[in-house]
Amino acid sequence: MIHRILKQCLVTCLLFGASLLALPALAADEAADALIKRLSTEVLDTIRADKSIQAGDVGRIVTLVDTKIMPNVNFQRMTASAVGPAWRQATPEQQKRLLDEFKTLLVRTYAGALTQIVDQTIVVKPLRASPEDKEVVVRSEVKGQGDAIQLEYRLEKTPGEGAGWKIYNLNVLGVWLVETYRSQFAQEINARGLNGLITTLSERNKANAKKG
Repeated sequence: MIHRILKQCLVTCLLFGASLLALPALAADEAADALIKRLSTEVLDTIRADKSIQAGDVGRIVTLVDTKIMPNVNFQRMTASAVGPAWRQATPEQQKRLLDEFKTLLVRTYAGALTQIVDQTIVVKPLRASPEDKEVVVRSEVKGQGDAIQLEYRLEKTPGEGAGWKIYNLNVLGVWLVETYRSQFAQEINARGLNGLITTLSERNKANAKKG
């Protein structure tokens, strides 16, 4: 069950940014729910037209994540939250390794999930927030075969260069992605420390790469 939920979480991440156009002024002024709605439409159209992504081509997916998705996600906040209090004690090199390995884990573990979203649509619900809010939750539904899947996205308003809304957590069927990984990572950190967690993530990524 958890594996299926996490799989859907990555699908949701990929739905956010696969075909984001370079529109910094629009992104800065755009409401959070409008951003999600626009990106979802663009991304679904892109994936439907890209047979390599549908087939789970890891190389194309990694490129997609690096060039299109990461600009719309505060991945450092996501990783730091998943690692928990130990993040503050990590050296810059350890933090970089954790960022790299966590991203690779998400992409390689769930790359095959992209083949499932061709016939899906996303309906974004009206946003309940005040204009001055700096953090919001955008709720939506993924509709396709079977029952609709409830999705929630936590976003934060970022100032300065590249200003706009950025995603930092996802909720699928009542399970938040970051909290799920935080529980797993905490067990590893308690048993083997931060370097042990990095080693475990690296080993899992290598194993996933062989399967791919």
